[in-house]
Amino acid sequence: MTATERQRLDVQPEEEHDRYHRQTLISWWDQERLRDASVLVVGAGALGNELVKNLVLTGVGRIVVADLDRIENSNLSRCVFFRAGDEGRYKAEVVAERACDLNPDVVVEPIVGDVRLSIGLGTFADVDLVLGGLDNREARLFVNQACWKTSTPFVDGAMEGLMGVVRVFDPPESACYECTMNERDHELIAARRTCALLTRDDLAEGKVPTTATTSGVVAGLQVQEAIKLLHRERLGPPALAGAGFHFVGLTHDSYVVRYPRREECLSHDTYDVEDAEVFSPTAPFRELVAWAERQLGEGTAIELEHEIVVAGECTRCGVREEILRPVPALDAGRGLCFECLEPWRLEFAHAIDRESPLLGLTAVDLDLPPEDVVVARAGADRVFVRLAPVAVDTAGAPA
Repeated sequence: MTATERQRLDVQPEEEHDRYHRQTLISWWDQERLRDASVLVVGAGALGNELVKNLVLTGVGRIVVADLDRIENSNLSRCVFFRAGDEGRYKAEVVAERACDLNPDVVVEPIVGDVRLSIGLGTFADVDLVLGGLDNREARLFVNQACWKTSTPFVDGAMEGLMGVVRVFDPPESACYECTMNERDHELIAARRTCALLTRDDLAEGKVPTTATTSGVVAGLQVQEAIKLLHRERLGPPALAGAGFHFVGLTHDSYVVRYPRREECLSHDTYDVEDAEVFSPTAPFRELVAWAERQLGEGTAIELEHEIVVAGECTRCGVREEILRPVPALDAGRGLCFECLEPWRLEFAHAIDRESPLLGLTAVDLDLPPEDVVVARAGADRVFVRLAPVAVDTAGAPA
């Protein structure tokens, strides 16, 4: 090799470049925008692992990852962050721990719990976008409604076998996830809600057949859409908003489906979270009601985001038990009398006014999600209340 040939091959050593050098060569790329971004990942299984991995490698500054499950041996073939010794540990905690090792520039925060009960609307409002790695309709519907209320883009991913779909929902203009649901989807959700307090919820135990390759493809496309959303000031509106990219890995067929926006869709509601009044989650609801009546007048009620099971009463033996928890928080069988196993007659509440028996309770008493938002309503008029983060003492209990 001549000296000239050696000179042509002489490139600058990679270690002299910034960690993100190759991606910043893209003309529209803004690494500072990614560094300042905050992304919520719901689900820490196969998709969630890939989503967090890609976000971390890209240099997204803050990632919140939420999941309620523990690691099983069968997760190891599809989840890059899990090891054999992790079995029994919470997925979200392990993902956060290993992701920080992968890129110390990034902050990864775990939330262990059901997304419907562990993430309040305030958290959705504080992130730039949400990436979904979920496996059931109920959780997707909740996330979709939360994103619409807080005007937060939602990039959903789903997979089965070698097939996958990536959908972008961009409030308030595009179609949303509920717009894509058909009558059968709503029937299944209704049936599951009806049965959840009576028997073991077998649907929750369903396992979707898939592979690491499929989750890699789906999550890669999701994060690619997330990057474009974070660069919308340079790239314009997302091309996939209100649409889904479908692919069939077996034949390599792919196509885009555009979903019609249903103007009557119940998920299309937007809250003014930014200007919401802030209350402590340990303040009695009577304080919230009194404040709300000063804003909107007498007769104002506080509407909760979660329906509360107040109590259960057996129609056969007369046993009554106070419950005071959101519906999704109750274990299977809680809708049965503990004396005779007959179905209870359940008492529900979703609003609190000056006549409510819940007036002396607090958001903490009802196990409402941290940083949730409640609505004060009088007729068509409404104002919003955001619950501040729960202060805890050194023992981990609410202060």
